[in-house]
Amino acid sequence: MDMSRITLRPFKLSDIDDFMVWANDDQVIRFTRMKGFTSKEDGLRHLKEVAIPHPWRRSICLDDRSIGFVSIYPGSGEYICKGDIGYAVATQYCGQGIATIAVKMALFSVFLDFPHMERLQALVNSENKASQRVLEKAGFLKEGLMRKYMVFKGKTSDYVSFSFISTDSVPEL
Repeated sequence: MDMSRITLRPFKLSDIDDFMVWANDDQVIRFTRMKGFTSKEDGLRHLKEVAIPHPWRRSICLDDRSIGFVSIYPGSGEYICKGDIGYAVATQYCGQGIATIAVKMALFSVFLDFPHMERLQALVNSENKASQRVLEKAGFLKEGLMRKYMVFKGKTSDYVSFSFISTDSVPEL
C-alpha cells in the first residue's frame, strides 16, 4: 500500500455515498457504538450533526474517498489531561495496515491540537484482536484486562486498556 494515498481529513457531506457503504457494514460497526443507518438521509443527518461538528473526528481516506474514521474524544474538567480514541476501517481494507497508519497520523497531531492532553487511551473489546494489534503497532502500551467492564450491545464484555502518553515516540509511518 502506497502510504501517500492515505489521508485524514474532516468529513464532508459529499462523503455520504462512501460513508453509507462502510457505516452500514456489520463487520465494520461490530465493535463500535454505531448502529448503522436506515437511509441516506439518516446518514447525512449523522454527518451534519455528529461527524462534522465533532471536536476531532476525521475521515480515513484512500485517494480522498472515505473508507473509515478515527475519532479523538478529549477529556474535560479533571479529565482534561486525557482523551479516548476510536476508529474503524471498511472491511475490504482490513489487514492492510491502513488503520495503523491512520492511528499513527492521528498521534502526530492530537497532542498539538489538544495541548492539555497528556494521555490518549483506547478501550478495546477483548474479542477484537485486530484492533489490539493496530494499537500495539501504533506504539500504544497494553495496560491490562478489565473483566466484565461494560455491557456492549446486550452482552457484558471484557475490555483491554491501552495508552499512549504525549512523551512517547510515535513509530515511523
